Amino acid sequence: MSKETAELRLTYAFAKERGLILLDTKATPAIIGARGGAADPWALLEVRRVVGAPIHVERMPPEAFERRLSEIYAVTGLDAEEFAADEDDLTSLAEGIPTTADLLDSEDDAPVIRLINGVIAEAVKIKASDVHVEPYEKNLSIRLRVDGVLREILSLPARVAPSLVSRVKVMARLDIAEKRVPQDGRISLALGGKTVDVRVSTLPARFGERVVMRILDKDEARLDLDALGMPPHTLARVRQVLKRPNGIILVTGPTGSGKTTTLYGALSLLNDPALNILTVEDPVEYAIEGVGQTQINPKVGMTFATGLRAILRQDPDIVMVGEIRDGETADIAIRAALTGHLVLSTIHTNSAVGAITRLRDMGAEPFLLSSTIAGVLAQRLVRRLCPSCKSPHTPNPAERELLSLAPDSDATIFQPAGCARCGHTGYEGRLGVYEFMGIDQNIRTMIHDDVGEQAMADYAFAENDTLADCGFRHVLAGETSIEEVLRVVKQEEDGTGV
Repeated sequence: MSKETAELRLTYAFAKERGLILLDTKATPAIIGARGGAADPWALLEVRRVVGAPIHVERMPPEAFERRLSEIYAVTGLDAEEFAADEDDLTSLAEGIPTTADLLDSEDDAPVIRLINGVIAEAVKIKASDVHVEPYEKNLSIRLRVDGVLREILSLPARVAPSLVSRVKVMARLDIAEKRVPQDGRISLALGGKTVDVRVSTLPARFGERVVMRILDKDEARLDLDALGMPPHTLARVRQVLKRPNGIILVTGPTGSGKTTTLYGALSLLNDPALNILTVEDPVEYAIEGVGQTQINPKVGMTFATGLRAILRQDPDIVMVGEIRDGETADIAIRAALTGHLVLSTIHTNSAVGAITRLRDMGAEPFLLSSTIAGVLAQRLVRRLCPSCKSPHTPNPAERELLSLAPDSDATIFQPAGCARCGHTGYEGRLGVYEFMGIDQNIRTMIHDDVGEQAMADYAFAENDTLADCGFRHVLAGETSIEEVLRVVKQEEDGTGV
């Protein structure tokens, strides 16, 4: 939308309630977007008065209308100078204004309110996963994590920090007087038709409380296993193992590698009215219709182990445990699998084979693991090259060796460049790299006999892709760069993958 059009617009409340937006006021007649069916004649008369010219109404599907509404009314930029007000004024504004029901429907232009609303709107707009509010001695830094990498979007005077943090705590229903202990809360917001959950975590630090807000955009969530971009061969093997009536299926990888999303995709695939599916999570990120979801609460003794014990008494067919963190949870999960349940969970290891070693270290008996583990999926997320600016590159000898290319191969790979579309990073969005270790009789014997990781990996991935192999396939397809794959999938000298 042009600058002139942006200055002439309907109020957000009117546009949302009446289902009308200004698409192009420079055209003759002016083009008006209408949500769904017929528009209210009186509302059209009001639009005609505001525009001051003849109008032409274009019908828009509800989803397209909501998306355009969000684009028009969301905050597009943040100005640090606008928030350089007195601390007393900011504090009174932060504590005195009620939480808005809709970020964009705020008539009050209080600086702190507009700052918070603007930051969250900006985060949703550029698909950031986290907002970091970090107070220091001389400034307040606000950073967004986009595609797994933090970037600073704003640096404000340090005196703004107490007011801003207090306002966030009010929105998340936290104790604003308690600044000595960490607190966790949640904010549910509407942003131009989008439903956005914001998970808030505060942490006392030297120069004030740090705040991290995790953005959970339900409209952007891909809870379909087929939509995760898994290679067809790997996807087929995962779907096959999910058909088992019992056993343990593990997803491994570091924090932020998309493990929970993969588990949600598996649950969506398995979801059936004839089955009782129960989960224990920390926290429950997305609601799945037809699945019983329970959130742990260590403060009252509700741990993963306690929750897992409880749901096993609820006659489940399929159980999902957010994470196996200790020997007690591992022991209960194994016993659940032995008694006829399908158990899905995550575990923090660097590779698929490493999950077996980690469970052994937790005290799980090898003979029990060999009879219960059904499959292990390891995954990472690599940044996708921006399609607008990626530049072709002829691989050098070292890159050819990494990609297993013949010396005379004419293959072309791509490198990041940077443009306005991708924020001059060269990357836009992310894609997954995966390795899957299916458990056949030979692997079972190796687990039972306590065989080392190297021997198990050599056998499991003799004919299947490792994480690095999967990443390099994306490189050859022009979807990411070698540097990005090597950054995320750090190969060890022994060549076992990660």
